[in-house]
Amino acid sequence: MPYRVLIADDSERSRAMLRQALEALGSRVVEECASGREAVRLASALKPDVVILAVGLPDGSGIDTARTIMEAHPCPIVLLTSHTDPGTVEGARETGVMAYLVKPLRPEELGPTLVLAVSRFEEFQEIRRENAGLRKSLESRKTIERAKGFLMKREGLSEAEAFRKIQKLSMDRRKPMADIAEALLLVEDHGEDRSPRLRRRADS
Repeated sequence: MPYRVLIADDSERSRAMLRQALEALGSRVVEECASGREAVRLASALKPDVVILAVGLPDGSGIDTARTIMEAHPCPIVLLTSHTDPGTVEGARETGVMAYLVKPLRPEELGPTLVLAVSRFEEFQEIRRENAGLRKSLESRKTIERAKGFLMKREGLSEAEAFRKIQKLSMDRRKPMADIAEALLLVEDHGEDRSPRLRRRADS
């Protein structure tokens, strides 16, 4: 799908490669900038469909910028990084980053990454509607992500199918999705064969 994209990266070469790849996909770069402060301002003013943030920006971390955007003007965020260490990944997850692109950019990965980011953001918005605060929503999202992984492995579902199953269980049982996810994870932790009661609790 075509998206309106904001790029925040202090590398002109990186921005040019992203711009070319996005245009080839039919998406439009609504604005480019080289600083986190400007990215926050533009995200508020332009309300892009997706923000692509470099992890290293002259005025601070792209992760910190992502946190500010998610608190003030939530939208799908993709982190552009050459660092895939656990600390960077976990820090990004805790701020609400929805997907990653690893430098050097491979154009063929851009389209699926954007779709994934938008899809996960829609899931996150659904979770936020169930929770009052951003922090609680982020914690719930992490729990649901783990439960999705469990269902994908156990039942051979796609990521979207696993989310819809949790969502349906939530509506059927009239319980928050995070509660359903926790029940599924209890099944995983205790083992399906040794815990039929917990299995019924998650599947009922």
